[in-house]
Amino acid sequence: MRTGSAPGPHALLRCAAAVIGAILAMAAVAVIETYEFSSPELERRYHQLSQELRCPKCQNQNIADSNAPISQDLRQLLYKRLEEGASNDEILADMVARYGEFVRYRPAARGVALWLWLAPLLLLVFGAALLLVLLRRGREPAEAVNPEDLERLDALLAASTPATGAHKDKRR
Repeated sequence: MRTGSAPGPHALLRCAAAVIGAILAMAAVAVIETYEFSSPELERRYHQLSQELRCPKCQNQNIADSNAPISQDLRQLLYKRLEEGASNDEILADMVARYGEFVRYRPAARGVALWLWLAPLLLLVFGAALLLVLLRRGREPAEAVNPEDLERLDALLAASTPATGAHKDKRR
């Protein structure tokens, strides 16, 4: 066995073959679909809408990035609807009707989704109001002690401790 020398040509060939195999495997996994659009505007809208629609199976991927069969079907349906002349709003309405509001990354601000849009704002307002109440409560002066209560307290302290009178000096 050789030590300290460069790897032989067979080792380099095996390494290159492994790298090429890994690259080819990654390319096989990538989403590759080609559609012939009748105009560049439709192709731009296709890419925009495919980024806005969520894969129902993957849940955190859009249909442009997902390899799931349902995403492939949705991309094909999107292409078909665009070529038929449907508007973006019509396409989104069709997808929502079929898969629910979940299919949109940016759901419309109505119904249950409205609460999701408003909840952070409502929590912020509630927190600010609570903070103001707590801060104002801390600013109010303490209630003055009644002199009669003070004398009773002195009498109780004098009865429970040796008659040194030290407690009166510390308090006043």
